[in-house]
Amino acid sequence: MRLRRSAAALPVLLAAALALAGCSSGPDASARAGAKGPKLSVSGAYIPQPVMADMAAGYFTVVNTGDTDAELTSVSSDLAADITLHSTAENRMRKVSSLTVPAGGRLTLSSGGNHLMLMELTHKPVAGEKVSMELHFARADPIGVTVPVEPAGYRPKG
Repeated sequence: MRLRRSAAALPVLLAAALALAGCSSGPDASARAGAKGPKLSVSGAYIPQPVMADMAAGYFTVVNTGDTDAELTSVSSDLAADITLHSTAENRMRKVSSLTVPAGGRLTLSSGGNHLMLMELTHKPVAGEKVSMELHFARADPIGVTVPVEPAGYRPKG
């Protein structure tokens, strides 16, 4: 009797398994379902050649052409043991746990505003050097960026 019930339930179980397989959370599944989410790109990245041997700043712009906000939660690099996100308001710098990249908008990290602080440098980078960084987001895949070290006092055009 038990064998007949199991055999009769097999088509139902198989159909359920196939339906669940179609609910995969992989990138192909979200594309099929029409989910958009954040769509991020990075431009204008640079690190000014630091004055001190153990600390530097980092700047870039993240553009989000998607329909969902993204949260930049951390940045990692072989150059620094610790990289923190900072916000500047009313001439006061403070460490923050994340920075928002709004849907259809941008997050700009620049001198005097939001920026990265790279601490405990493995070496003092010099102008012309390239530094690899990885940006980590709460609801988007990480983005690898090659960041040039620019001369001290460098300011991007525009």
